[in-house]
Amino acid sequence: MSTKPTTTDLEWTALDQRAVDTARVLAMDAVQKVGNGHPGTAMSLAPAAYVLFQKLMRHDPADPDWTGRDRFVLSAGHSSLTLYIQLYLAGHGLELDDLKAFRTWGSKTPGHPEYGHTAGVETTTGPLGQGVANAVGMAMASRYERGLFDPDAAPGTSPFDHTIFAVAGDGCLQEGISHEASSLAGHQKLGNLVLLWDDNHISIEGDTQTAVSEDTLKRYEAYGWHVQSVGQQPNGDIDVAALYRALKAAQAETERPSFIALRTIIAWPAPHAQNTEAAHGSALGDEEVAATKRILGFDPEKSFEVSDEVLAHTRDALDRGREARGEWEKAFAAWRTADAERAAEFDRIRSTELPAGWEEKLPEFEPGKGVATRAASGKILQALGAVIPELWGGSADLAGSNNTTIDKTSSFLPEDNPLPGADPHGRTIHFGIREHAMAAIMNGIALHGNTRIYGGTFLVFSDYMRNAVRLSALMHLPVTYVWTHDSIGLGEDGPTHQPVEHLASLRAIPGLNIVRPADANETAVAWREILKRYTKKFGVGAPHGLALTRQGVPTYERNEDAAKGGYVLFDAEKPDGQSADPQVVLIGTGSEVQLAVEAREQLQASGVPTRVVSMPSVEWFEEQDQGYRDSVLPPSVKARVAVETGIGLTWHRFVGDAGRIVSLEHFGASADGKVLFREFGFTPENVVAAARESIEAAAR
Repeated sequence: MSTKPTTTDLEWTALDQRAVDTARVLAMDAVQKVGNGHPGTAMSLAPAAYVLFQKLMRHDPADPDWTGRDRFVLSAGHSSLTLYIQLYLAGHGLELDDLKAFRTWGSKTPGHPEYGHTAGVETTTGPLGQGVANAVGMAMASRYERGLFDPDAAPGTSPFDHTIFAVAGDGCLQEGISHEASSLAGHQKLGNLVLLWDDNHISIEGDTQTAVSEDTLKRYEAYGWHVQSVGQQPNGDIDVAALYRALKAAQAETERPSFIALRTIIAWPAPHAQNTEAAHGSALGDEEVAATKRILGFDPEKSFEVSDEVLAHTRDALDRGREARGEWEKAFAAWRTADAERAAEFDRIRSTELPAGWEEKLPEFEPGKGVATRAASGKILQALGAVIPELWGGSADLAGSNNTTIDKTSSFLPEDNPLPGADPHGRTIHFGIREHAMAAIMNGIALHGNTRIYGGTFLVFSDYMRNAVRLSALMHLPVTYVWTHDSIGLGEDGPTHQPVEHLASLRAIPGLNIVRPADANETAVAWREILKRYTKKFGVGAPHGLALTRQGVPTYERNEDAAKGGYVLFDAEKPDGQSADPQVVLIGTGSEVQLAVEAREQLQASGVPTRVVSMPSVEWFEEQDQGYRDSVLPPSVKARVAVETGIGLTWHRFVGDAGRIVSLEHFGASADGKVLFREFGFTPENVVAAARESIEAAAR
């Protein structure tokens, strides 16, 4: 087979073209074998994916976690074969049998790419648009990482310089999250980000004219992106030489993120399926697959046909990757020698260790004093920020309310931003009013590695973030959500801003830990535990959501058992002050713990030994062994009351049949928080009444 280049700007041989056509055949065959999937986009995008993985990106298939690699994000995750086939061809660990097992039980090739499941997959992309925001987060993390380790190097000269490539489809760009994320990327001038738009004019319902008529290129120009357009060859296929030039120009543009509109024909060159909505999400059928193979010069009687010559050619990516990593390692070694202090810091952060003595910087709060847990969290962040440089974050335009400003003098903003404290490597992120994108961007930051990220808004707006939060949990990402104004206690803003169902709803997400501290000292213990859990020593990671109060709450003595999720805050006593077995257990979270404490005082005064359990995190508590859990909630004590200003779904399993729940099973109202607590029954007297009912029920 000839190896003579067919273009002047790009070395593109007949063997390269055969490899691209092989990718198309594999996409058809994989979907045809399992009977479902999305073949069309994988067929039409095959040349673009091949150019990226074989001609442009810096990656080492033998070391998919190499720090210096470029990142590839397939936001159009339904076209997972676009990625899987390139991982197979380049030698990332997938083999032909994995493609044959596409979308089947236990395979390495699930229907949508899954981070941590398949080597070379940088993020889990299923819901459309999430990958766009993930890529923006990776680009932001890359810039912050550079600020930590090599801030003074000239552009393009640092071992921490790399490019984030993302591929999005029409669906990704229609989802509102792409607007939020792309707007922020343009504002931040993320010159290390390249977004390739598969402009195929097709969605599930047919031609995209059914739903879209905007000028997408002008949209991205308005965001402040560098915009290019790549057309087709006369036969309808991608113009790979023009695409390569556009990608190189995008990499050369370091002052703005780059957007490339790539015109494609879905399912090209299938004679009847191309340019149809059916090719988006259905197998092409035996006859159409055979016809397409004939057009491409493949044997229609064979399936999963890959010649030894093609595979040997594409597996040269292993040699190129090894060489690229070797060159990078030389530059990295020179950097280490030149800056031993930062090199030591890199080693510490890369290993997920925290600085020596960091726990000593945690503030301790005076018992008795009323402090809002959001205010306590803000003080904790500022104290920790001074000693943990990799910790950074911000808020969705609510920093003053969320208390999420880690450094008032340093904002993550491009150099020419006129605001005081603007610094391309700044500590405080201004996400703007973009909650959905903020959550997905945080996922991208965590996926990139080498930093620790948090982001805040009101708890009620977690609804806007939920899809991305769910993906945080699915990927076991070390992301911290700071959700304040956690109940009707926020007051006069009314029911639109008062979370009622949110705590129970978020607790329903597998793998997400919700932490609702009772006071300032529990908040400090919570932050410490969260940071400790984001280390390799702890094992599989998990995202955390901190639910914090707007209003002040009493401060109690610090109890380290708060890190266990639930503990005895005040135990039962006899009238003479001696310890006693509890007759009833009161369980509280957050601002309602004080109600349980006051109710205990009344019950104890009437001769009812009462235990108060503070349970900041149901998830942490359920991790503990049965012995500990039983020591906190004795099985012999059937009289129990749970108190939380939200729907009571969480608490039935803890209080049992004789138990009672003081909860809020309806929306709030606009009034002072204290008035709402009283009017909706969140009083010590009502908790006492519930306790007496439970005691009576337990005695039956």
